[in-house]
Order: sequence, then C-alpha cells, then structure tokens
Amino acid sequence: MKRIRKILCFLLPLTALFLASCEEVQEAGKYDNWQARNEAFIDSIARETGGLIIDSEEKVSAVEVGRLFAIPTTAGTMSGDQYVYCKKITANPDGRRPLYTESVSAYYYGTLITGDRFDGNFIGYSALDQGTLNATDKAPTEFDVPSEISVSGVIAGWTAALQLMKTGERWMVYLPYQSAYGTSGSGSIPGYSALAFDIILDDIVADEE
Repeated sequence: MKRIRKILCFLLPLTALFLASCEEVQEAGKYDNWQARNEAFIDSIARETGGLIIDSEEKVSAVEVGRLFAIPTTAGTMSGDQYVYCKKITANPDGRRPLYTESVSAYYYGTLITGDRFDGNFIGYSALDQGTLNATDKAPTEFDVPSEISVSGVIAGWTAALQLMKTGERWMVYLPYQSAYGTSGSGSIPGYSALAFDIILDDIVADEE
C-alpha cells in the first residue's frame, strides 16, 4: 500500500505537468500561421463586398441591410489604402451620425477570427456568424449596459465606422489588423489580429456644461 502511495505521489505531479504542457501546445497551435490566417479572413470578407466602396454619408444611407461594403480608414500603412468592412444588421434612416469630436453610448461584442470573445458588454454575433443576421437574435438584455466611447479615442477602424453609423443602427464591422491593434496586439489580442465587432449605436452622449 505504501508503495502504491509513493507511485501515486510521483505520478500526480507528472500528470499535472503533462496536462499543462498540452494546454500550452493547444494555445500555441490556435495561433499558428496567425498573420496569414487573419489576412486570408479579411481577403474573403473583401471579396464578398464585390468592390463596393462607400466614401460618403449619402452612399452609406443607400446600402441595404445585409450587404457587405468597404469604407476607407485613416490607418497609417505602407501597403496602400486601408478599408474596414461593414454590414448593416439594422438600419435607422431617422438616426443621427456622431461627429469625430463627440462621444457615443454603444453596445459591442468583439471577437477574433476564431470566434473567441476578447471584449464586449453584451453577447452578440461573432466573426464566425456569416450571411444574413437577424436583428432580434443575440440582442442586449435588460441587464446589459452600453459603454460610453469617444469617437476620436478608439482604434482607427472604430472611428471610421462610428462616423457613418446612425443612432439606432446595428452593424457587423470587420477590421484588418492595420486598422485595429497592428503587429503588436493589445492585452489578450495577439499581433496581426483581424477583429470582428457587433456594434449597436445606442445614442450620442450630450456634452456636460
């Protein structure tokens, strides 16, 4: 019996070490060829736009719900023009667009191309949800609270999208890494990560006097 206990005492730490090693390998494997996979994801989204580039408020108002389109961003890069890819889930012709200098309240759900959530204030659609998305599915609950966001104080892709959204609208927004957190990443977001956001523009925040 003592011998069995000694064997168990020896094996248990080895088992824990083995399991920890397996988890590390799986985590590393998740991000294998990460840059190439993220670029391929964005390329597939770009192809779905059919070359539809929106560069004005009038043009974005005319885009129908469910249609993918591209908008230019101010992200600095040596590889030419950069675009963010968007799809309206809900349109609101009577809403108002925020200015660059304003702040908004918004619900959002951010995921990597794997569908893994990295941030958000409600459970929305992920990068894996494609095709026509139902506005009533995965909606914020009464327990979810929108966040206050400065239009000029976020990553380039968000700034570009927010200025074309109207209050009351819900969009899927796909950001190439150049318009997100670049080659370095941020927190749990690895470098070269394309990001997908389900964004609901709740309201424009009034300035406090």
